[in-house]
Amino acid sequence: MSGERANIRIIISGGGTGGHLFPAIAIANALKRLKPEAEILFVGATGRMEMQKVPEAGYEIAGLPVAGFVRGMSLKNVSVVGKLFHSMLKARKIIRRYKPDVVVGVGGYASGPVLKQAQRMNIPTLIQEQNSYAGVTNKLLAQKAGKICVAYEGMEKYFPKNKIVLTGNPVRLAFDNLGSLRAEALEHFKLDSSLPVILVLGGSLGAGTINSSVGGGIGPVEEAGAQMIWQTGNHYYDRMRELTEAAATNNIRVTGFISRMDMAYAAADIIISRAGAATISELALVGKPVILVPSPNVAEDHQTHNAMALVNREAAVLVTDAAAPAELITTALALLKDGARREKLSGNIRKLAIRDAADVIATEVLKLVSR
Repeated sequence: MSGERANIRIIISGGGTGGHLFPAIAIANALKRLKPEAEILFVGATGRMEMQKVPEAGYEIAGLPVAGFVRGMSLKNVSVVGKLFHSMLKARKIIRRYKPDVVVGVGGYASGPVLKQAQRMNIPTLIQEQNSYAGVTNKLLAQKAGKICVAYEGMEKYFPKNKIVLTGNPVRLAFDNLGSLRAEALEHFKLDSSLPVILVLGGSLGAGTINSSVGGGIGPVEEAGAQMIWQTGNHYYDRMRELTEAAATNNIRVTGFISRMDMAYAAADIIISRAGAATISELALVGKPVILVPSPNVAEDHQTHNAMALVNREAAVLVTDAAAPAELITTALALLKDGARREKLSGNIRKLAIRDAADVIATEVLKLVSR
């Protein structure tokens, strides 16, 4: 990492979940398309998924011992403060050694310390704010950021207006050919082409409430003549598979992780999902009717704010986490029967789709370098 400077160097910091990580990799790929000679280093949190997924994507990564605070009064927060202090020191060492031209923060535990130290060292920074409600860390970092790329309108209530660029959130695929993939997708999941399909997504780590709600609704789904592709998350997979086997149903496909998301989206008639920012951006491109179940365990209740940004535009249906056990499957089956409502939801969510977000953000990063 040391030595004579030949090319543009960029640090991308953050991760922790697929919602932060996949957009980060998409931005890196866009930077390489625009500037093939650019050198990119990721900085993530030790022990989190980015430490495996970033090298798999072909990029180098350094880890910080940073962790998130536990809600309420907890002795665990003492060690979190210690880890944050060590992460600040390590972030400074990484920046001094790598000498980046610009530092990009995509959210997640590692993003804060890296952006803070870069700003202290007068290195240009770009914040990619994925949510419709800005977190405390990004609001503090915004004052010294060069640019803030956002996915929702109206973000000037959180950030300086002159720094904001509406870019949308980068997603994994464009999802332009889903209609033509439908027959292949149904075959891929071994589903009946004459029956409707519910796609259940709990995010990259799985979602306990969604899984228990769906697990309790296997009978009604079977009785309604519906089919289901159920991504449980690897942590929940064994238990949920046992549930479906005990129910002796032929209509539910259970998987810990879906590698072919294009196939899953193509097969789906409606989608049940958490309301992470990157997921919502992806769902807007997909354009299928969506039921959102925001996670209550996310800092500053970001997911509820994200979901309401769609609900207020009649672009999604909301079922709260608390109401999900009683209402989720009932709501899904009612939506399957209501073709007019599905069509309206589908049309409205498509209006919110923003394409080429990664390329637009990469262009803004390179503008900071040249500045």
